[in-house]
Amino acid sequence: MIKYIGSKRLLIPALMSVVKQFQDVEVVLDLFSGTSRVGHALKGAGYRVWSNDHNRYAATLARCYVQADRERWLKEAEALLEEASQLPPAPGWFTETFCRQSRFFQPKNGARVDAIREFIKDQGLGEELEAILLVSLMEAADRVDSTTGVQMAYLKKWAPRSHKDLALRLPDLLPASPYGQSRAFELDALEAVTQLDADLVYMDPPYNQHKYLGNYHVWESLVRWDKPEVYGVACKRVDCKERKSDFNSKRRMRTAMEELIGRVRAPHMVVSFSDEGFLDRDELVELLSAKGEVCVFEQPYSRYVGARIGIHDRDGHKVGSVSHVKNTEFLFVVSQNMPKNIEQALEAF
Repeated sequence: MIKYIGSKRLLIPALMSVVKQFQDVEVVLDLFSGTSRVGHALKGAGYRVWSNDHNRYAATLARCYVQADRERWLKEAEALLEEASQLPPAPGWFTETFCRQSRFFQPKNGARVDAIREFIKDQGLGEELEAILLVSLMEAADRVDSTTGVQMAYLKKWAPRSHKDLALRLPDLLPASPYGQSRAFELDALEAVTQLDADLVYMDPPYNQHKYLGNYHVWESLVRWDKPEVYGVACKRVDCKERKSDFNSKRRMRTAMEELIGRVRAPHMVVSFSDEGFLDRDELVELLSAKGEVCVFEQPYSRYVGARIGIHDRDGHKVGSVSHVKNTEFLFVVSQNMPKNIEQALEAF
């Protein structure tokens, strides 16, 4: 899966251990699905999953990793990926924008992205098969990019991986859940939690000023393929200035979380958060207590690589110091009927 700030890859064993303690859970709603690592793990464990994210690239990842069932799409996806892999380079908007105006990718790989993306557009595919091909292309580009893991900027000198040739791979598709087909949605979280019924709600909301659209605008443009007007050195989409969330506002974050929690109808919740967020541990416990008993677990976690290497100017000179390389990740478990063994389930957390 793609490199992602705030990824829960290392926390998945603990998350799965928690969810498995609730014997009445068949359907899980993942409200801020991001890369769909959590939704993919839940589906792999047999749950029916509703994945939701208001960014198009994230919803596309969920259509591939959560909604698309392996037994339905494997053969068609393999055939199309093989055909796409043979296409000659065809430099276009992507190459001009992200290889020449900016330097996220080598031009040779940008030209491959252009060719494959146009091929996908011309096939007239249904949303699940299209999502599989788009995710394969997104992940192939991610493996040859020249960033620290976010697209706010690119490296002054080419990353070694950027010299490799772009190569498509079949995403890790999963069989259908025994409880029915999982689904991906592209809704505001407040709409999703109101419209989608589940036995357990998992929340991993944005927790500070960093906006995922700005951090991953290249993927948003690649998936939408709307070839938007861009601005700045990083060639961000102009709608990065317009699409805002209360979860990225220090002033509005508490109200947004209180409203979101208040709309939850499921008997169980699991919430991921960080000590770098706009709300502290005690504030979240206070808000979540309205929905049931709350257990809190915490773990030291390495910050993303860009934060660990420090701040540099556009010429590559270091202009700031590293403040800290670790943060604390919190896992809040909320239930109207808390399992007795919940603490034992998280001994390794």
